[in-house]
Amino acid sequence: MTSAAFNFELVAQQGSARAGIFHTPHGSIPTPVFAPVGTQATVKAVTPLQLQELGAHLLLANTYHLYLRPGDELIAELGGLHHFMNWPHPILTDSGGFQVFSLSNQRKVDDEGVTFRSHIDGSTHRLTPEKSIAIQENLGADIIMAFDECASPYERSYVELATQRTHAWAVRSQAAQRRRDQALFGIVQGGVFPVLREQSASFIASLDFPGNAIGGLSVGETKAEMHAMLDIMNSILPTDRPRYLMGVGAPPDLLNGVKRGIDIFDCVLPTRLARHNAAWTHGGRLNLVNAAYARDPRPIDETCACYTCLHYSRAYLRHLILAKEMLAATLLSLHNLHTLLELTRLMRQAIIENRFDAFMQKSLPSLAEGE
Repeated sequence: MTSAAFNFELVAQQGSARAGIFHTPHGSIPTPVFAPVGTQATVKAVTPLQLQELGAHLLLANTYHLYLRPGDELIAELGGLHHFMNWPHPILTDSGGFQVFSLSNQRKVDDEGVTFRSHIDGSTHRLTPEKSIAIQENLGADIIMAFDECASPYERSYVELATQRTHAWAVRSQAAQRRRDQALFGIVQGGVFPVLREQSASFIASLDFPGNAIGGLSVGETKAEMHAMLDIMNSILPTDRPRYLMGVGAPPDLLNGVKRGIDIFDCVLPTRLARHNAAWTHGGRLNLVNAAYARDPRPIDETCACYTCLHYSRAYLRHLILAKEMLAATLLSLHNLHTLLELTRLMRQAIIENRFDAFMQKSLPSLAEGE
């Protein structure tokens, strides 16, 4: 169901790569866009002000985690997620489906929903499409997700069952939605099976959501398989709605996703890598705990204009890491987030200027994984 509060404006297109603007009640989102992940209503080690200074237009918060703690009703009581976390710009929440999938043996799935045990205290909970929508309406994000089932990509019989459930749950999610100031996205599933992806993309597209998400990728399949599935869905999903590739965020993946018509990305990778002492550069990935950087006066990346690279050396960052100082995670997170946000900005500019193919050919080799 579309809403007057949301509108996707296509600004330019080169091949399948698109530059657009998704208008929401809390501001317009230029696409392609990368959404930093704030699982617990905070992007780890980074303040909202720093995120604004980095140029972030969209943040993701986690339905499963916020439902368990502090509770969606408490967040609603305190003014909703935007007020609670002091982020006045657009927010996206997932449905909780992927988190429940990752619980493995601590969950039981049936056609009505999922019963699972909390990773916090072992208490038992029940999540259905209707409950997921109610939680997300309490949280109050601008973009919310239909409840889905994410399955292991290679188990054909189970992927088929999970895809059928995802379709039924999408219909129920749509029927359960009460707030019209939130854009509900449907989710395409289907593992690595072309026929299932085609069927799922066609079905989800037929429900006329204001945007469509792609789930069940970056969960163990090869890059070639991911790209093949994106090519299939690119030819089916409506071009006048934003497309969101869930949980994907390495620089080469952003380039390959945009090439295949993706508009929105999210991933925990930039801040997770930072907490493990790693940083992206145009020469590959650096592990800054290595002794080779003990006396290195250079910034992480001499081509980078982020706060960290403008002010601090590799030697200083390694010192912070070895001293177990919290500032290390902040400075490395700022750099890694800047890398992805700047990449999406440059991709958008290249599409508008009709030079995306050349930009990708130049950028892809230099963004390969390093150490």
